[in-house]
Amino acid sequence: MTDTLSGPTVAPASGGKPTSLVVLLHGYGSNGDDLIGLVPYWRQALPNTLFVSPNAPQSLPGSVGGYQWWALDSLATAARAAGVRVSAAALNAFIDQQLAATGLSEDRLALVGFSQGTMMALHVGPRRKKQIAGIVGYSGMLADPDALAAEVKTKPPVLVVHGDADQVLPVAAIYDAERRLKVLGFDVASHVSRGLTHSIDDAGLQLGGQFLVDRLR
Repeated sequence: MTDTLSGPTVAPASGGKPTSLVVLLHGYGSNGDDLIGLVPYWRQALPNTLFVSPNAPQSLPGSVGGYQWWALDSLATAARAAGVRVSAAALNAFIDQQLAATGLSEDRLALVGFSQGTMMALHVGPRRKKQIAGIVGYSGMLADPDALAAEVKTKPPVLVVHGDADQVLPVAAIYDAERRLKVLGFDVASHVSRGLTHSIDDAGLQLGGQFLVDRLR
């Protein structure tokens, strides 16, 4: 395990200095090269955005090129609550480094996650002292929902997207996350894609892109 995160980046399409930053957080067993694949769908609409997609800090045992934010041995609430905190400090440090390097403030930052990466985004984002521009979460859930009310510091807008045929994280996760976040006063939008498994479809890409444009342009 390393506390220094790194991964692929895609510079602004404009060729100029970035005026916004999107941090992409991959899922369990994947890596930054995977989620950076979302960038071509959004880059032209966000020409001044720098996209960064760090590898999680833990190598996945038995996997070549696979990483994990924490060992996902169980989806039980207590296990998720403990697990998400394993890499939270490393992710926060990475975000701070990226903001410092670009000279951008939190209101020019968005987090985009998939699966375990969504759990990281929904955990770290609201616990940062200064509010970020927004969070897009695909096929994920709240890792530690019971502690959120006591630990929330800011309430960035959130978009959660899920497939109703998700065999890894049931679609009930999106309804639970939406309900809990709204109770706390978050501005939450959601979309359920019919027939979609544990993945991202065209509708999700379009909604995610528009969400980012609305908050970063």
